[in-house]
Amino acid sequence: MGIAKQAAMLRAARNSASIRSYHPAGTVKCDGVRLFRSQAARDVGCLLDVNPSVASWRCMPMPFGAGGIAHVPDFQVFDEEGGILYLDAPDRIVSADVADIASEAVHLNARYRLLERAEVYDSFRLRNARDLLRYAGTVTPLGDRLRLLAALDEHGSLPLAECLKAFQETRPVPGIASLILHGYVEVDLDDAPLGPETAVRRISR
Repeated sequence: MGIAKQAAMLRAARNSASIRSYHPAGTVKCDGVRLFRSQAARDVGCLLDVNPSVASWRCMPMPFGAGGIAHVPDFQVFDEEGGILYLDAPDRIVSADVADIASEAVHLNARYRLLERAEVYDSFRLRNARDLLRYAGTVTPLGDRLRLLAALDEHGSLPLAECLKAFQETRPVPGIASLILHGYVEVDLDDAPLGPETAVRRISR
């Protein structure tokens, strides 16, 4: 497939995705334009932002051939070890055989996956990720960050309600959300909605 044809297909895919916006709007690891084909694709983007093994991700990368058909994946994902994964949300109806797409990805030194619905929606992770990403644009001041990290160094872990007391320079909820999203502290996102009793732990750097 020629470069001009690839570019034309990518423009068409991105133009169709840009008609609607999906929530939440903020991201922390998206590299480049934020365009989502559907709410399901946006939901996958939320999960990518809270996956510690993901370094960055891109929306609708350049298409590649599969079974004679060009395919524009929902995402190109870069992991912390330098690996590349092409990813489609579970609502995606692909025009080529999934095995053919995966085989073509291998030729690009990458992997491909079409996610199953359960992987996105069968835990509290997506709900918690959406809540956190409401505050994606927040930058926690150094003083607040130091106060919280020092408290966690002393106690090992603290309930979320106790952590909020460390914030003096910014609003507590956006402040702690920012520190979670940017990998300073961690919480369990899978088992329950975030609440006052959620345990917060420092991430070793």
